[in-house]
Amino acid sequence: MIVPVLLFAVGLVCLIKGGDWFVDGATGLARRFHLPELLIGATVVSIGTTLPEVMVSATSAVTGHGEIAYGNAIGSVICNTALIAAITIAVRPGPVDRKALTTPVAFFFTAAVLYAGVAYTTGSFSRFIGIVLLGMFVVYMVVTVVQMRGDSKTAAPGSPGEAAEEMPLSKCLLLLVVGAALIAVGAKLLVDNGTLIAQALGVPESVIALTFVALGTSLPELVTAITSLAKGHGALSLGNVIGANLFNLVLVSGVSVTLSPFTIPQNSTIFGINASLVLDIPVMFAVMLLLTVPALAKKKLYRTQGIALLLIYAAFCAVQFTM
Repeated sequence: MIVPVLLFAVGLVCLIKGGDWFVDGATGLARRFHLPELLIGATVVSIGTTLPEVMVSATSAVTGHGEIAYGNAIGSVICNTALIAAITIAVRPGPVDRKALTTPVAFFFTAAVLYAGVAYTTGSFSRFIGIVLLGMFVVYMVVTVVQMRGDSKTAAPGSPGEAAEEMPLSKCLLLLVVGAALIAVGAKLLVDNGTLIAQALGVPESVIALTFVALGTSLPELVTAITSLAKGHGALSLGNVIGANLFNLVLVSGVSVTLSPFTIPQNSTIFGINASLVLDIPVMFAVMLLLTVPALAKKKLYRTQGIALLLIYAAFCAVQFTM
């Protein structure tokens, strides 16, 4: 039991450091080509911080652990929203850019409705659904690139971050390659040993995926959030979280389902219905609505939002381990 726990911890460290280096390399590379900072945050950074979820879920699906692939995607959305974004809002609430949030929020809820519709009607995710989700990811990327390039043409020169020292191309590429390799190694360690720990504790894999694994793979977003707070850019962290949530549904789930279709796990029931359909998916919608509706309606985030989200996350984890 000690060895799996230690290897699980090593996997988390690899994921954190790998995600950190990948984001640094990707950001440095994007800046060398003079892409707008918002474009980098909405695409490159969000993709980079979502890579751990992609690797963990894809590895899980291919090795026959669909419970982890499914639970990690939904669990990461809940964790990103009700823990990471919640901490950001509780510590430093403030105004948000409604225009910057509209596109990722619209795409997220479109993908979430599709995801939930498949879950409630068929109970399984086919390869076709995986391809549809990946198609949504491509469309989102195209729309975002076009939108951000249009914004950059009207923006004043000298935006924040342009004065930052350019990273050598060789260093950018090295960070990308090493970061991706660490993420791959960390994902395998996390899945393999997370499964062993779950079996030893008698805890269903879906519960481990919705809590421990989801938190572990969301650590890059947490690091980004803390860094953004320290530098006074809380809105950047919010954008990254929402972008990462969208990628969890269309990229993480899309890759996993395309590689290996799976059915929704049913390890416990509530009122005779699959607990995932009664608890996990509704909580995912609830926390995202609580996060985004005030931001879009009032163009501002409130400390009470952050506190409410943290309480929801604590209750969600407590319920998961009592079922």
